Amino acid sequence: MSNDIQVYNQAQTDGDRAICELLQQEIDSNLPGAESKVWHSHPVWFLDGNPIVGYSRQKDSVRLMFWSGQSFDEAGLQPEGTFKAAEVRYTATDQVNIDDLKRWLEKSKTIQWDYKNIVKRRGVLEKLEI
Repeated sequence: MSNDIQVYNQAQTDGDRAICELLQQEIDSNLPGAESKVWHSHPVWFLDGNPIVGYSRQKDSVRLMFWSGQSFDEAGLQPEGTFKAAEVRYTATDQVNIDDLKRWLEKSKTIQWDYKNIVKRRGVLEKLEI
């Protein structure tokens, strides 16, 4: 685990810290070899420099976001933003469905949009062939 992520998690309130630590543990276990760091102020995991999944403390919850999640075709994920991201929000650890999370993490390995080069392509996303 990245020391920056550990510091991020420790800075949360007890309930939010438990959610963050659970998410971090499951993400690390299911994305071995992924680069992880605090990026734009919250923990994010990357495959080949492309952001895949991250979480952040919101006003009323902890948000888990998959950058390519809209392409997963999963009812449990809600669209986020104007690109291909999707999210789910948690207020307690018992809301985290580990089976869903593992399935989404597995999909995140093979269903990816190229966020790494979005600036170079002037805001145009291309689907990666994995």
